Amino acid sequence: MPSEDHRPRLLLVDDEPTNLQVLRHVLQDDYRLLFATDGARALQIAQQQKPQLILLDVMMPGMDGYAVCAALKADRDTAGIPVIFVTALTDTAEETRGFDAGAVDYITKPISAPVVRARVRTHLSLVRTEELRETRLQIVQRLGRAAEFKDNETGMHVIRMSHFAQVLALALGYSVAWADDLLNAAPMHDVGKIGIPDAILRKPGKLTAEEWDVMRRHPEIGADIIGEHPSGVLRLARTVALFHHEKWDGSGYPHGLVGEAIPVEARIVALADVFDALTARRPYKEPWPIDATVAHLQAQAGLHFDPAMVEVFIAQMPTLLDIQARWPD
Repeated sequence: MPSEDHRPRLLLVDDEPTNLQVLRHVLQDDYRLLFATDGARALQIAQQQKPQLILLDVMMPGMDGYAVCAALKADRDTAGIPVIFVTALTDTAEETRGFDAGAVDYITKPISAPVVRARVRTHLSLVRTEELRETRLQIVQRLGRAAEFKDNETGMHVIRMSHFAQVLALALGYSVAWADDLLNAAPMHDVGKIGIPDAILRKPGKLTAEEWDVMRRHPEIGADIIGEHPSGVLRLARTVALFHHEKWDGSGYPHGLVGEAIPVEARIVALADVFDALTARRPYKEPWPIDATVAHLQAQAGLHFDPAMVEVFIAQMPTLLDIQARWPD
């Protein structure tokens, strides 16, 4: 029995069958090909087959390529499919119109086979990179959910504190990309609690000294679960998991780091985590009022928290309260 064909799937759209035959000849050895000779059929195939890439003629009767591209981008199910226009039009204004409609590239007719193959490879590699990134984010998020099942905290806590961390990162001047990575890494801060026995994690009363010794292992367990990574969300997630219980004055754990020796991402998450823990309702406590919470953060500036961060965090209070309202328990 032949094995399943896992080659990328391309949709080729042109009202001239001859042009489709030329593209078929160039691409058929490396890709699974779908064909449409009008815009309506192209939209139908895109919706049903979800190709990885679409090569789209511009000048077609009825629904032209610009309209097809705009319709693809307006549909959530097909908006992520990259579109390359294949056209005899070379006017700059036409190219601008195409990019405005959502296309990622232009190939001019008559086509060059090496150019077509190179452009297709390039854009498929970008699709693959984005798919890998999305998969990694989903793994991070699922592991964060796994930790929630072990704890008394709600999923809304993880969402809120992650957004608080993103807001603070942006307010401190970090890039949008880095703040987005921190947003996605922050839910992993307590993943190490997976390795803590339920009898300790869910104990209603105070922990004994021996039980605290076990509980304080969760940052290192979390770091071991996430593993070593050279960059990106998983690197941030490991650092946050390992160091978010360190304190500015050196009294935290597991390593007793002091001040700026604590990675900045862990300092941000520590502040976001405590703010939400204080202001949220739990089975064992009522939510703290905002003024009391702010007073506590200010009192702990230079002790638990980076004092400069506390000032910046408090200055974002309207945005933080909006986040709380958006994701209530």
